[in-house]
Amino acid sequence: MDSLHDLCTHHFASDNHAGAHPEVLAALVAANGGHQDAYGADAYTAHLDGVLAGHFGEGIDVYPVFNGTGANVVGLQSMLPRWGGVITARTAHINVDENGAPERVGGMKLLPLDTPDGKLRPEQIDRAAWGWGDEHRAQPLVVSITQSTELGTNYTPAEVKAIADAAHAQGMRVHLDGARIANAAAALGVPLRAFTTDADVDVLSLGGTKNGAIGAEAIVVLRPGASEGLRYLRKLNMQLGSKQRFASAQLIALFEGALWLDSAAHANAMASRLRAGLADAAAAGALAFTQATESNAVFARLPLAAANALRPRFGFYDWAGPFADGTVEVRWMCSWDTTEADVDAFAAAIIAACASRSGG
Repeated sequence: MDSLHDLCTHHFASDNHAGAHPEVLAALVAANGGHQDAYGADAYTAHLDGVLAGHFGEGIDVYPVFNGTGANVVGLQSMLPRWGGVITARTAHINVDENGAPERVGGMKLLPLDTPDGKLRPEQIDRAAWGWGDEHRAQPLVVSITQSTELGTNYTPAEVKAIADAAHAQGMRVHLDGARIANAAAALGVPLRAFTTDADVDVLSLGGTKNGAIGAEAIVVLRPGASEGLRYLRKLNMQLGSKQRFASAQLIALFEGALWLDSAAHANAMASRLRAGLADAAAAGALAFTQATESNAVFARLPLAAANALRPRFGFYDWAGPFADGTVEVRWMCSWDTTEADVDAFAAAIIAACASRSGG
């Protein structure tokens, strides 16, 4: 089949827009051919267990799934009874971008809290942890955080540990949505276990798709007893792949060596380059950064007219607005395959669009 799109087009809307890394595609080819047992009873899934144990420690349980929503819903469902509630940031993916799946499919109640930067604080958890024994209120039994957050910020290992301590002190469990976990580790310069296993996180949604894989994620149970019934819930929720070797092979390609880290570090570096390229424009008031750039995302507020002028050539998402002053908040994402030339061309176009819309 011939390509149906321009192979040179790179967007800034989402790291989901990027294709698969060549090493991931090579892993799929290597896993193809011949027959392997289905539903996870294959050599690749068995090998993946050891690969991820090298990152998170022995005694973990690994369950590959198709997508991040599936990982979050099934993982959380395994941590909760039907009457359980999940404390999370209001901006969390499970609250904003999963079409009610945690509540509709998972059967849990989300208890969202406001945060300025996407990061929960232990004192917020303490205030939200109430109502146990009250039959009129969903029981708060899990705290779910995201690393990197939906606003591009990162929890330090100490911050995750403080949240876990606060949650566990109240008898709650901790779930970490790691759709962009590689970006966080690369930015913080720490191993994956530093803010997961070593910080007492109970269950992890391990991301691969945003970092160069194709529909390959995993639920990783880090603490024995923190999750029940995943063997059955994954199938019940249509997240058990028959040809699971192909999901496992992709995750092996990412995590057995340094591909996960190198790709994430590159995406982060491109976001930093974009922000640096816009620093003078921000200082002059042409646009304003709205969040710290700690991973592969840049958040900014600029004239809506400028954003609309840029959109046909460079895809990106509006995050909030439009506001009364005629501005809109946008999110610009960089990926494993974003180039310096991509970033520099985009930065120049942003500066020109903002200047023309302000009369400069």
